[in-house]
Amino acid sequence: MDAKIFFGDVEVTKTKTEEIKNPYSGKVVATFPVCDASDAKEALDIAQEAFRKNRDILLSQRVAWLEDVIEGLREQKEDIARTITDEVGKPIASARVEVERCIETLRLSITAAIEQHGETFNTDAMPSGRKTLAFYKRVPVGVAALITPFNFPLNLIAHKLGPALISGNAVVLKPTPEAPLTAYKFARLFIQSKHRSPNALSVVYGDAEVGSTLVKSPIPRVISFTGSVPVGKIIMSQAGIKKVSLELGGNAATFIDESADLGTAAKKCAVGAFANSGQVCISLQRIYVHEKVADTFAALLAQEANQLMVGDPYDEETFMGPLINEEAVIRAESWVQSAVNEGAELLSGGKREGNLFPPTVMNKVHDAMNIVCEEVFAPIVSIVQVKDFDEALGKINNSPYGLQYSIFTNDLKNTQRAIEEYECGGVVVNDIPTVRFDIQPYGGSKLSGIGKEGPKYALEEFTEMKSVVIC
Repeated sequence: MDAKIFFGDVEVTKTKTEEIKNPYSGKVVATFPVCDASDAKEALDIAQEAFRKNRDILLSQRVAWLEDVIEGLREQKEDIARTITDEVGKPIASARVEVERCIETLRLSITAAIEQHGETFNTDAMPSGRKTLAFYKRVPVGVAALITPFNFPLNLIAHKLGPALISGNAVVLKPTPEAPLTAYKFARLFIQSKHRSPNALSVVYGDAEVGSTLVKSPIPRVISFTGSVPVGKIIMSQAGIKKVSLELGGNAATFIDESADLGTAAKKCAVGAFANSGQVCISLQRIYVHEKVADTFAALLAQEANQLMVGDPYDEETFMGPLINEEAVIRAESWVQSAVNEGAELLSGGKREGNLFPPTVMNKVHDAMNIVCEEVFAPIVSIVQVKDFDEALGKINNSPYGLQYSIFTNDLKNTQRAIEEYECGGVVVNDIPTVRFDIQPYGGSKLSGIGKEGPKYALEEFTEMKSVVIC
């Protein structure tokens, strides 16, 4: 099956197409139409008209709409999971989990919309006021433009699309060019539902030209983007006066206290650093370890890394498949070599095999190395020895990013300090910073972004307050 454009409810094909190749095998697994600025403009015009016509559709119908999609996901779970594996090389077991999480995200979107409400306020609270009946309600923004990445090509669409549609907006979705067929199959479930809001969802494909057209247009009232910091900066410069929600990069870190259970911490850190081949915004990248236990922990982590199964993503036992493309693998290998040249110790991994890059543990890393300063987005984790939590805290916060951090400790004071003093959007205690539940408010500080995801909190991004005063 090939991906197609959705101009509202209408499927459209184009003569010019591009191929998608599986990152592991190199085989062509899909094609998709090449869109341009005119396609983006047409999709926006359709969305604007759809929002005007769909204003009176009841919440109960939108609930039924998402329930139809949930049922379709259940019925097509294996096909969609294999499509994810085909396009981005995610291990099939992990792809199935992503489909399940997508279902849960849509269920959470329904619940959040049903529970969302306004409240009354007292206009006679000040001497200048007087008694009225006054309240606010939340209303849809209108048209939303959604731009999504490759690493979770289904569930990260759901985190935007579910809240945007259940709250009554019309949407133009531009999915990642690396996984167009996954997005197409997901969107088709919305389009095929008899409960759909007519023409409320359009899907176009492309890179900078299409994305820039969506962002610059006055039609969308909200831009929701997940991706890199450089692109996020471009969006902020182009968007103009509209709501912008950005979930950007991270440089996730943890501190291993001398009181921590080192065996448990090593097992968890191996998962946090190497799941999805390290291609996660909150992938564990920096581990600061108390000097008294640093050598022991480093050996345990290297042991855990060497036990992970790397290879064919279609194998049920595979934990880690390929990186998304050759460019990503070459970059990862060069960063490791650069760190080794600067004095870092390679404890495991470090050498590519095709687009596979094994779990890589670096020891004796210092603060100036790229693998500590920048977002790696690869299965590389660095161990830095510190004398105490104070030193770790300074180093962890000394980053332009601030998505999620964690701490492994049995010291209550260090736990309290981590919660209060970590400069980030989320803190995890006695687990990895890679922990994310779809129900939680998720989003960072500093260069890691603006706004929150998690359906309840995303509804605030896709709606706005309308104040009502009845005199």
